[in-house]
Amino acid sequence: MTSNSSATLPDAPVLPPARSGLWWGLLGVTAFSFTVPFTRVAVAGDGMSALFTGCGRAVIAALLAAVALAVTRQRLPRGLQWGRLAVVAAGVVVGFPVLTSYALTTASASHSAVVIALLPAATAVLAVLRGHERPPKPFWVMAGVGAAATVGFAFLQGGGPGGLHWSDLLLFGSVVAAGVGYAEGGLLARELGAWQTISWALVLAAPVMTALTVLAMAQHPPTGSAAEWAAFAYLGVVSMFLGFFAWYRGLAIGPMAQVSQIQLVQPVLNICWAALLLHEHLTWPTVLGGLVVVGCAGTAVRTRLGRAAPAGGDARTGVESPAGSGAEAEGSIRAGTEAE
Repeated sequence: MTSNSSATLPDAPVLPPARSGLWWGLLGVTAFSFTVPFTRVAVAGDGMSALFTGCGRAVIAALLAAVALAVTRQRLPRGLQWGRLAVVAAGVVVGFPVLTSYALTTASASHSAVVIALLPAATAVLAVLRGHERPPKPFWVMAGVGAAATVGFAFLQGGGPGGLHWSDLLLFGSVVAAGVGYAEGGLLARELGAWQTISWALVLAAPVMTALTVLAMAQHPPTGSAAEWAAFAYLGVVSMFLGFFAWYRGLAIGPMAQVSQIQLVQPVLNICWAALLLHEHLTWPTVLGGLVVVGCAGTAVRTRLGRAAPAGGDARTGVESPAGSGAEAEGSIRAGTEAE
């Protein structure tokens, strides 16, 4: 190229889009990793009921979301987007918080990680069904091994399965609810933007969650120590709001099935925080088990990164699309990024 040539070379991005999605997903998972131990702190005593903890935190997040949407003057969702937002709200605003709050009144933080560890696999399956992703067989193998390792790790930390209790059924339900919400929210974030998606879902669910919170307060006026109220505040501000900014942005950049596997690290973080906050004993088997889980998650991620996008698909999302729609998908992601 001569000095007079009009041709220019495009600037290389700091991070490839796929890896950018992984980093955003990891930030979201780190924020979520405090949810189980902090929920346990909030509901362990008699001061806050499970219904108040599960619904009240959504009301706090909805207030923050309404302010953010109003200040930035976001456009209203249109048509079927409202129905899809209702699916997201049912899964991650109502289902997961309320079910886990009730489960954690009797289950320990470590035992809860046993079932919640199934969330990455559930999200990946639902992403395939909803988003038409086509991860390769090695990805599924390593995802399965990682999920099995996570469950085994959490079983050992929790002292064994000990039979199926009602709290386990609630946790299974929370996994399904969150998986549906994550998969649909990741797709919708490409159209509305990452933080806009969870914000609209919170606002949409606000009337129901407010009514349930008032009911919970009437039945059992909430009280608690400074630590319990601090845990509740974290659940409302970070777990229900700010954490989703990063998480849905990661899922929107994708590939969704790949980014979802970062959740395999979350049970390890759950138990680490539980050791620090709830004074559980951290042993060498726990450390080694955590390394196995992280290794499986990393292998699954590298397997997906090493695969080229299918013909007619989006290289970043792994979603097959009609001819010509790749540019539209890229434009949607870019529009969401600019809106933020």
